[in-house]
Amino acid sequence: MLYGICSADGAADIRSSLQYLMTLFSRKLFNDSLPPVVLKHQLYSLHNDKTAVDKQVNELRENGELLMFQLGFDSEAFALVFAEDYRAKVLQGEAGRGTLGTVEKFLAKLIPSCSDLSFNKEKMLKEFLFTDSEITQLVKSGVLTVRDAGSWWLSIPNSGKFIKYFIKGRKAVLGMVKKSKYGEILKTELEGRRTTSQVKFQMKYHIHEIIGAELVECIQTTSGTLLRHVDGNDN
Repeated sequence: MLYGICSADGAADIRSSLQYLMTLFSRKLFNDSLPPVVLKHQLYSLHNDKTAVDKQVNELRENGELLMFQLGFDSEAFALVFAEDYRAKVLQGEAGRGTLGTVEKFLAKLIPSCSDLSFNKEKMLKEFLFTDSEITQLVKSGVLTVRDAGSWWLSIPNSGKFIKYFIKGRKAVLGMVKKSKYGEILKTELEGRRTTSQVKFQMKYHIHEIIGAELVECIQTTSGTLLRHVDGNDN
């Protein structure tokens, strides 16, 4: 079982860790309109060497297997989605729409080898050969969001609800840790907690996230891993 801390690294290990974390993603919550989304720092809860994780993630991105997205609510929060999952869900959402052709053209440029988080106007017009009106269509479809004048973030269509549920859930799960005696709780006990209306995702999804983001400290005890609330982390 991958759940816990492991030190083995390599693209195959990172890929299997991503696949495991994606099984924790609640697809039904979004009526199966979103591809499975993992936050890059969730991988840090499974692999000790962050530098190695980042290197392997970048290799998977350069190979066209993985896409990375800046989520906007935190400059350090990056979402990871398998490229084929992204393609499938984007095309599913575009079915029957007038923007489909433009989106297909964008995916054909993006997925083989593009590892950019954002695109400027020069790249979109001169390298990707899109017109201004096509760029507008891509923003309308949700595969791009405006970063600032003349540049756009790569984005996941319909991800607003994901971000909303994620932020609420993180806050609620951190609150559970903080309210425990001495601000600490066994990981197994937290996993077994019944989720509240604020926690829409699986508890393990959130636990990997708060460990990877270092919002809690992990302490190994004879009873198992203890999670201790880190003061100042109430977001």
